[in-house]
Amino acid sequence: MDRKIRIGMVGGGRDAFIGGVHRIALRLDGYYELVAGSFSSNFNNSKETGSNLGLDKDRIYETYQEMAEKESNRVDGIDVVSIVTPNHLHVPVAKIFADKGINIICDKPLAMSSAEAIELKKIIESKKIIFALTHNYTGYPMVRHAKHLIQRGDLGTIRVIQAEYPQDWLTTKAEDSGLKQAEWRTDPNRSGGGGCIGDIGTHAFNLIRFISGLEVDELSADIHTFVKGRLLDDNAQIMLRFKGDAKGAIWSSQVAVGNENSLQIRVYGEKAGIEWKQEDPNYLYYTKFGQPTQRITRGSESASKEANDSSRIPPGHPEGYLEGFANIYSDVSKELYSKINNQKYDNSKDCYPTIHDGIEGMRFIEKVLESSKNNSKWTVF
Repeated sequence: MDRKIRIGMVGGGRDAFIGGVHRIALRLDGYYELVAGSFSSNFNNSKETGSNLGLDKDRIYETYQEMAEKESNRVDGIDVVSIVTPNHLHVPVAKIFADKGINIICDKPLAMSSAEAIELKKIIESKKIIFALTHNYTGYPMVRHAKHLIQRGDLGTIRVIQAEYPQDWLTTKAEDSGLKQAEWRTDPNRSGGGGCIGDIGTHAFNLIRFISGLEVDELSADIHTFVKGRLLDDNAQIMLRFKGDAKGAIWSSQVAVGNENSLQIRVYGEKAGIEWKQEDPNYLYYTKFGQPTQRITRGSESASKEANDSSRIPPGHPEGYLEGFANIYSDVSKELYSKINNQKYDNSKDCYPTIHDGIEGMRFIEKVLESSKNNSKWTVF
């Protein structure tokens, strides 16, 4: 293809954390060009953001509705839109762009409810839209290597999975301090029914599903709000029963003092176990029963092709968060190029999360809330 993929963005204006992350990620491998945007409900913010990014004035839009309409009618209109708004806008924005035939890359969680997510799925499928959900940790090379080991049978039958995602940034009532990131994440009208479980608990759940491939049968959840006056949960402890005989647990917290972004997962099978930590992402620890623990390094000969295809630089040079996002953008670019060029595409080996993962994430949130409201009753997933 003799041009880059033209991408637009909704959300991600001045002071927005995740929008800047997405912009770095989409530029990293050179497949995309950001050409349009409606970056904020405040048009002055949007204009300032777009100008700083070098966009043409006529492609900085006051509303996402105007952007979808005008971009869909341009000969050089966008091929895909990146949605990086607060949660309550994900589906409304996606519907507008999908209706215009524009492909979508959306931040997580997908929606405010599973019903809303399923409604969007119907539109996506009817319009034959490429839809990716940026559960970025699935883009980490050593996470992909962990998935490879389990698929290859190196661990044997899976018995136990432990995932946790503790942070401490909401230990105090930060939403009252003017911090926008805290304000919308603790507001049920913008975040949805889940606070901590929606923001980071879904990441831990998605990581379990991505690496192990196991499906949850039942769960028992105890969610709690420790900070007085907060409207949504800030701590969750969840037990899992998987189809088959495997057991698991998730702990997510945003009031765990001393933890910055401590996502980690441990998987134990009948033959071996693995451990991966997000804050030390370039290594995966693998232990066969009765043998010394092996440290597998990203980018090394000990890592799988699946992992090293997602690496850019030699081992010993850290890669992490931004590259994880970039891997999802790069994965999606292959399918986008095929669609733009009217070529057949085999997506059987794709790793990036789709709308199906988004729907499952919404069901996870709802079942956790249901269980916790019923005194942690075991609830069918």
